[in-house]
Order: sequence, then C-alpha cells, then structure tokens
Amino acid sequence: MTLEAHLLDRIAREGPLSVAEYMTDCLLHPTLGYYTTRDPLGATGDFTTAPEISQMFGELIGLALAQAWMDQGRPAHFILAELGPGRGTLMADILRATKSVPGFLDAAQITLIEASPVLRQKQRDMLQGSAVQWIETTNHLPDAPLFLVANEFFDALPIRQFVRTGPGWRERCIGAPDGKLAFGLGPPGKWADLDHRLEDTKDGDLIETCRPAQAILDDIGHQIETFGGAGLIIDYGDWRTLGDTLQAVRAHEYVDPLSAPGQADLTAHVDFEALCASVPCAHTRVTPQGIFLERLGISQRAEALAKTGCQARKDVIVAHHRLTHPTEMGNLFKTLGLFPTNGPPPPGLDS
Repeated sequence: MTLEAHLLDRIAREGPLSVAEYMTDCLLHPTLGYYTTRDPLGATGDFTTAPEISQMFGELIGLALAQAWMDQGRPAHFILAELGPGRGTLMADILRATKSVPGFLDAAQITLIEASPVLRQKQRDMLQGSAVQWIETTNHLPDAPLFLVANEFFDALPIRQFVRTGPGWRERCIGAPDGKLAFGLGPPGKWADLDHRLEDTKDGDLIETCRPAQAILDDIGHQIETFGGAGLIIDYGDWRTLGDTLQAVRAHEYVDPLSAPGQADLTAHVDFEALCASVPCAHTRVTPQGIFLERLGISQRAEALAKTGCQARKDVIVAHHRLTHPTEMGNLFKTLGLFPTNGPPPPGLDS
C-alpha cells in the first residue's frame, strides 16, 4: 500500500484530517513515512541544511556552546544534545571544533534526539569513536545541565492551520471529495488559545499553530532553568505567523504538499513569538542567523579556510554568502537562544 492509499482509506473511515495529522503520517508513518524510510539530505536527497553547506556553521555553534559552558562555571557533567541531528554532520563539526577546549568533551554526555531509524544509522556512521546515546523525545533527557542545539528541527513539526471567519475560526483540513486529496475547511468554531490573534487578523486570514513545538520548548526551558545550560535553536520563520507557509520539497524543488505524500519533505515557517512564549522560566533572545554568525566570527573563519586553495576559496565565499546574506539564509533564518534567568546569554546573542 502506498501512503496516499493509506491516507485515503483513513479519511474514508475517520473523516477529514487536520494538517497536523496529515504531516505526521507523511513524515513519520512507521513504514511509509518520509523520515522513517530515507536519508533526505544532501545533493542526492531533497534538501540541504546549513551544516551540509559548510563546516563553518557547526564549528561556530560548537565554540559558542563551549563558551556558554565556561561562562556557567564549567559544570563537571552536562548533556550535549542535538534535536533532529540529520546525518550527524553538525554534531561531528561541534565535536571537532571543541576538542581544543580543555575539559569540555570530558564533561559532555553526547545525546541525540532522533526518531528515524535510517538517520540514527547515518549518525552512528558519522560519529564513530564517540560515546553517543540516543533518545526519542526531550522528556527523556537526564537531569543535568543542558547545552543543546536544534537546526531546522522545529520547521518539520506538524502544524494546524486556521482560517479567520468573523469572531471565530475554521480549521483547514484535508479530505478526499473526489477520491483525491484536497484541502477544505472544517465547521466554524472558537479556540481560546487563538483569541489574541483576533487583534491582528481579518476575515480570510490564515494562521498556524504548533503545539508539539511548545511542549518541547517547555521541556528544554525548564531543564535549562533548573540545572543550567543553554539552547541554540536555528530555523526559518518570523516573529508571528500569518499566512499559509506549508511547503513540500522534493529533489530540491517545491512541489504541491498533497501531490506525493511520503515522498517529499513537508515543513512550515517557525513562529518564534510562540516559541518564546512556550518558555515560561528561562530567558530567550532571537537574532537573525546572518548577524548571529557574524558575531561569532564567520568572516574571520572564512578567510582562514579560503587560504587553503583556489577552489576552497570559491567554495568558502559561496558558503559564507549563502549562510549570512540577507537575500539568502541570513534574514529568513533566526537563532533563538535560551539561557537561565540568572546567567548570561550565549555568545552571538549578547548584543
């Protein structure tokens, strides 16, 4: 059975699916889901993330976390965690860059939060020689200081979509009116947690919510506030969601989100306002990715790497531009920092 056939059968039995239910099946179905059946990254996959673009990204993230660890008194044992580690490229770069920081890796328990069995194996291959533990969710994190990174993780969490109708909302759903997947609207209703969005929307406007993201941020924020640590969350999005941002990418091209369920990556823009509101105790700070990386010294690192040869220079220039320029990833991507209320913000977020 294909995933499309499974979805059509489910709709016939249960009725229309929310966008969140659709995304969950498309991405995480045990035998037919996108992430559970393939490696989606790189030139042969469907998309490329910042760690795959250049080693500079992971090196600077690693050194920022190491500096945050030193700023908090060098705890003798801590969790060095990554949410959604992909192939393990980012963690590999973090470990390589922080080898020179005395005591950092000796104190670290490397922990990867990953649900995909395919990607777990890729991570084992990439991180051979390192003592790594895998967990599936943030509520399985051990009680200890937490220094965490998440790059392009929250954009893949399932969202719900709502369309403004007068003083209430109608949820956008996916049905099969003619035997094919199609978007539609559920009955009018009111959702108390959307009342504040009546202030900045009009009839017909669409907004998105992501409760899984809020739960994860609550876990991370409580742990950092209770035990210490810092979090760096890098993703694309804006301060407040408005409009349909659901998108599908297949072979590095945008496609209809309903055209190839289970065969394309589904994502949506991250609502950074909602993420910050989900952290009731730890402090938060948001900065565009380009500014964040420049504060960490990416231009100086690029100059050093460019000295190794002509082709290396060209590659570094292209990578630097892609990661930092406002027309590329520099403004669309943001860095959200989490840190204890009585502690300093992580490097790159302190201005």
